[in-house]
Amino acid sequence: MRGAAAGLLVLLALAARPTGAADWGLITPGTTTLEAVRARYGQPTKTTPKKVDDYDTVEWAYEGVQAPVGTYRMTVEFGLLTADGYKKDVVRDFRLDPKPGSFNKKLILDGWGDPSRVGKDGDLEVFLYQEGLLVYFDKEGWDVQTMVFTVPQPTSAVPQR
Repeated sequence: MRGAAAGLLVLLALAARPTGAADWGLITPGTTTLEAVRARYGQPTKTTPKKVDDYDTVEWAYEGVQAPVGTYRMTVEFGLLTADGYKKDVVRDFRLDPKPGSFNKKLILDGWGDPSRVGKDGDLEVFLYQEGLLVYFDKEGWDVQTMVFTVPQPTSAVPQR
């Protein structure tokens, strides 16, 4: 049953991502606004004001029953510096923390294809997709621990293994 649910999650994610790896669940970093996230997911479980590079930002967390299916937490960070100036209400990045067994390496490869780069963060293998997705695997290299969706990234950001 868990495998079927995980497969459904990947299919839903793929159906919701018309432009590449940088979006999921109708959230696209660099495009989606605070109000669009609120309309899709409701009020966050927790709101944390932050300061990043002297800009006021905010982080929203959706935890427990408010988190998307198959995850125990989704964290959305707002505030993006662009060529047109600072946009405080635009998604900079968001993170999914899957429940154990919800996402694994096969589902990631089937859903997003081969990564642009593969690297290490301590003992953890990391897949980098230039379109804007970082996937951190557990120590065994199979189950996904965290997925971070960002604006597109240069592949030089993660060293090749």
